[in-house]
Amino acid sequence: MRLLPEPVRRLAAWCAVALLVSGTVWIGVRLCAQFRTTVTPVLLALLGTALLRPLFRRLVHARVNRSLAAGITCAAVLVVVGGVGYIVAVALIGSGPQIAASLENAAKAVAAHFGAAGTSLKDLAAHGRELLGKFGGTAVSNVVSGVSVVAEYGAMAVLALLLVFFFLRDAHRALAALRSLSPGGSADTVEAAARRAFSAVEGFMRGTTLIALIDAVCITVGLLVLRVPGAVGLGALVFVGAYIPYLGAFVSGTVSVLVAFADRGVVVALWALGVVLAVQVLEGHVLQPVIQSRTVQMHPAAVLLALTAGASVAGILGLLLAVPLTAAAFGIAHELRQRYG
Repeated sequence: MRLLPEPVRRLAAWCAVALLVSGTVWIGVRLCAQFRTTVTPVLLALLGTALLRPLFRRLVHARVNRSLAAGITCAAVLVVVGGVGYIVAVALIGSGPQIAASLENAAKAVAAHFGAAGTSLKDLAAHGRELLGKFGGTAVSNVVSGVSVVAEYGAMAVLALLLVFFFLRDAHRALAALRSLSPGGSADTVEAAARRAFSAVEGFMRGTTLIALIDAVCITVGLLVLRVPGAVGLGALVFVGAYIPYLGAFVSGTVSVLVAFADRGVVVALWALGVVLAVQVLEGHVLQPVIQSRTVQMHPAAVLLALTAGASVAGILGLLLAVPLTAAAFGIAHELRQRYG
């Protein structure tokens, strides 16, 4: 080994470190995928705890018992999430047929423009009974599996809510346990890295929620002014999609423009596109720098790679969890770089 030049030895050392880290990460990802019914509630509970901790701290500062404060916070979550979910469901159910009809009209208009009018959608409707007869058994099995999936996600949601209660109430104990499990002399570093990671996730969740609300209100108002059908439902779609950076905004904005094009024509569609682009410019140049200025700033390429990796590992849940987990990783890396240069 000493016969090798110094640059070669350094390269070999870095390659060994890269292989070790990559192997550890790969094993961790595989274990998380294998035990997803346990890991997913924990990660969702961490996100919920990061979002709700300010309310919990205010209650504790008001000399409310920690258990009672955590219970009140979880009850507030149920009320708020239930109310928002009801509003979103009513909006989507009420405007769903309008949105679907508008998208169908848009598809027909595009097909007619390219000389393929009445081929795909009409044929599908004409052969609907035949398709239903052939694939009826498969549909029934899919419904059964879908019910089991819904039950599984419902159980994970209940477990996540219970974990939020315990995370809020016993956060100080968890920190003490983390320090006690740290190797000798590294307790301060481990605590600082954990605090930096949680702070990054906390800032991301609060900032994203506020930005999602502002985006949804602005786009809903713009679509209502343009008299686009299903404006409230499209605004709800914008709010939900804002938790998936870039991709969510692109999908919700595209749907809004297509609905405006199908129902009101090209001029209104262009106005709707202008509204969507104006809101995105407002978000990118004003809201993101101001609201999320204290969080870990990530390059868009890193965000897109994180979304791709999250989707390939865990689907929709991966899309939702990828960016906050990446923000936590960036926070830990930033803390270690500050401490060790």
